[in-house]
Amino acid sequence: MSVHNRIEVMHGVNLDQIGRRDPAIYGGLSFDELQWRIEEYAAELDLQVRFFQTNFEGAFVEHLHTLDGVSDAIVLNPGAWTHYAWAIRDALELTGLPAVEVHLSDVDAREEFRRTSVVRDLCVATVKGQGLEGYREALARLKAELGAGT
Repeated sequence: MSVHNRIEVMHGVNLDQIGRRDPAIYGGLSFDELQWRIEEYAAELDLQVRFFQTNFEGAFVEHLHTLDGVSDAIVLNPGAWTHYAWAIRDALELTGLPAVEVHLSDVDAREEFRRTSVVRDLCVATVKGQGLEGYREALARLKAELGAGT
Protein backbone atom coordinates (compact mmCIF):
# COMPACT_ATOMS: atom_id res chain seq x y z
CA MET A 1 0.00 0.00 0.00
CA SER A 2 1.41 3.39 -0.93
CA VAL A 3 1.77 6.34 1.40
CA HIS A 4 -0.88 8.97 0.83
CA ASN A 5 0.52 12.43 0.33
CA ARG A 6 -2.31 14.85 -0.53
CA ILE A 7 -2.39 17.69 2.00
CA GLU A 8 -5.01 20.43 2.07
CA VAL A 9 -3.61 23.70 3.47
CA MET A 10 -6.49 25.84 4.69
CA HIS A 11 -6.11 29.46 5.72
CA GLY A 12 -8.91 31.27 7.43
CA VAL A 13 -9.99 34.80 8.12
CA ASN A 14 -7.46 37.61 7.54
CA LEU A 15 -4.63 35.25 6.60
CA ASP A 16 -4.67 36.70 3.09
CA GLN A 17 -3.67 40.01 4.72
CA ILE A 18 -0.53 38.85 6.54
CA GLY A 19 1.71 41.13 4.48
CA ARG A 20 -0.24 44.06 5.93
CA ARG A 21 -0.42 42.83 9.54
CA ASP A 22 2.13 43.50 12.28
CA PRO A 23 5.36 41.82 11.06
CA ALA A 24 6.58 41.44 14.65
CA ILE A 25 3.68 39.03 15.21
CA TYR A 26 3.00 37.55 11.78
CA GLY A 27 6.34 37.82 9.98
CA GLY A 28 7.22 39.87 6.93
CA LEU A 29 6.09 37.55 4.14
CA SER A 30 3.17 38.28 1.87
CA PHE A 31 0.42 35.68 1.63
CA ASP A 32 1.64 34.61 -1.84
CA GLU A 33 5.19 34.20 -0.50
CA LEU A 34 3.86 32.16 2.42
CA GLN A 35 2.08 29.75 0.10
CA TRP A 36 5.09 29.51 -2.23
CA ARG A 37 7.33 28.57 0.71
CA ILE A 38 4.81 26.01 1.99
CA GLU A 39 4.76 24.50 -1.49
CA GLU A 40 8.58 24.24 -1.38
CA TYR A 41 8.46 22.51 2.00
CA ALA A 42 5.87 20.07 0.71
CA ALA A 43 7.98 19.22 -2.35
CA GLU A 44 10.97 18.49 -0.08
CA LEU A 45 8.77 16.01 1.81
CA ASP A 46 7.25 14.49 -1.34
CA LEU A 47 3.83 15.85 -0.43
CA GLN A 48 1.26 17.37 -2.76
CA VAL A 49 -0.44 20.48 -1.40
CA ARG A 50 -3.58 22.33 -2.38
CA PHE A 51 -4.41 25.70 -0.89
CA PHE A 52 -7.67 27.26 0.22
CA GLN A 53 -8.25 30.63 1.85
CA THR A 54 -11.44 32.45 2.70
CA ASN A 55 -12.68 35.23 4.92
CA PHE A 56 -16.12 33.62 5.12
CA GLU A 57 -16.71 31.04 7.83
CA GLY A 58 -19.40 29.21 5.87
CA ALA A 59 -17.06 28.82 2.89
CA PHE A 60 -14.41 27.34 5.20
CA VAL A 61 -16.98 24.85 6.51
CA GLU A 62 -18.20 24.01 3.00
CA HIS A 63 -14.64 23.42 1.82
CA LEU A 64 -13.99 20.99 4.67
CA HIS A 65 -17.09 19.11 3.47
CA THR A 66 -15.47 18.63 0.02
CA LEU A 67 -12.24 16.97 1.16
CA ASP A 68 -13.46 13.37 1.22
CA GLY A 69 -11.52 11.49 -1.44
CA VAL A 70 -9.35 14.44 -2.50
CA SER A 71 -7.15 15.01 0.55
CA ASP A 72 -5.39 12.70 2.96
CA ALA A 73 -4.69 15.24 5.70
CA ILE A 74 -5.15 18.91 6.57
CA VAL A 75 -2.96 21.75 7.73
CA LEU A 76 -5.29 24.45 9.01
CA ASN A 77 -4.86 27.93 10.32
CA PRO A 78 -8.41 29.15 10.92
CA GLY A 79 -7.17 32.52 12.19
CA ALA A 80 -9.55 34.13 14.69
CA TRP A 81 -12.14 31.41 14.00
CA THR A 82 -9.89 29.09 16.02
CA HIS A 83 -11.24 30.62 19.19
CA TYR A 84 -15.00 30.32 18.70
CA ALA A 85 -16.10 28.72 15.40
CA TRP A 86 -17.84 25.54 16.53
CA ALA A 87 -19.18 24.97 13.01
CA ILE A 88 -15.59 24.69 11.74
CA ARG A 89 -14.82 22.26 14.55
CA ASP A 90 -17.80 20.09 13.61
CA ALA A 91 -16.88 20.16 9.91
CA LEU A 92 -13.28 19.23 10.71
CA GLU A 93 -14.52 16.31 12.78
CA LEU A 94 -16.71 15.17 9.88
CA THR A 95 -13.68 14.92 7.57
CA GLY A 96 -12.14 12.17 9.70
CA LEU A 97 -8.75 13.29 8.39
CA PRO A 98 -5.61 13.84 10.43
CA ALA A 99 -5.05 17.56 10.88
CA VAL A 100 -2.44 19.89 12.31
CA GLU A 101 -3.46 23.29 13.66
CA VAL A 102 -0.92 26.00 12.81
CA HIS A 103 -0.57 29.56 14.06
CA LEU A 104 2.16 31.94 12.95
CA SER A 105 2.25 33.57 16.39
CA ASP A 106 2.28 31.96 19.81
CA VAL A 107 -1.43 32.33 20.46
CA ASP A 108 -1.05 30.98 24.00
CA ALA A 109 1.24 33.89 24.89
CA ARG A 110 -1.07 36.58 23.50
CA GLU A 111 -4.47 37.92 24.58
CA GLU A 112 -6.58 35.68 26.79
CA PHE A 113 -9.22 35.04 24.10
CA ARG A 114 -6.57 33.62 21.74
CA ARG A 115 -5.68 30.86 24.22
CA THR A 116 -8.88 28.95 23.41
CA SER A 117 -8.92 26.61 20.43
CA VAL A 118 -12.10 24.81 19.49
CA VAL A 119 -10.23 22.57 17.01
CA ARG A 120 -7.13 21.59 19.01
CA ASP A 121 -8.56 18.37 20.45
CA LEU A 122 -9.34 17.12 16.93
CA CYS A 123 -5.79 17.69 15.69
CA VAL A 124 -2.82 15.34 15.90
CA ALA A 125 -0.63 18.35 16.74
CA THR A 126 -0.63 22.09 17.20
CA VAL A 127 2.27 24.24 16.00
CA LYS A 128 2.37 27.82 17.21
CA GLY A 129 4.80 30.68 17.39
CA GLN A 130 7.21 29.40 14.76
CA GLY A 131 6.12 31.65 11.92
CA LEU A 132 6.64 30.17 8.48
CA GLU A 133 8.71 27.28 9.90
CA GLY A 134 5.60 26.07 11.70
CA TYR A 135 4.19 24.96 8.37
CA ARG A 136 7.28 22.84 7.69
CA GLU A 137 6.81 21.16 11.07
CA ALA A 138 3.11 20.62 10.40
CA LEU A 139 3.78 19.00 7.03
CA ALA A 140 6.48 16.75 8.50
CA ARG A 141 4.11 15.71 11.30
CA LEU A 142 1.40 14.81 8.80
CA LYS A 143 3.85 12.90 6.60
CA ALA A 144 4.78 10.81 9.67
CA GLU A 145 1.11 10.39 10.56
CA LEU A 146 0.19 9.21 7.06
CA GLY A 147 3.21 6.92 6.86
CA ALA A 148 2.26 5.27 10.14
CA GLY A 149 -1.09 4.28 8.68
CA THR A 150 0.35 2.25 5.81
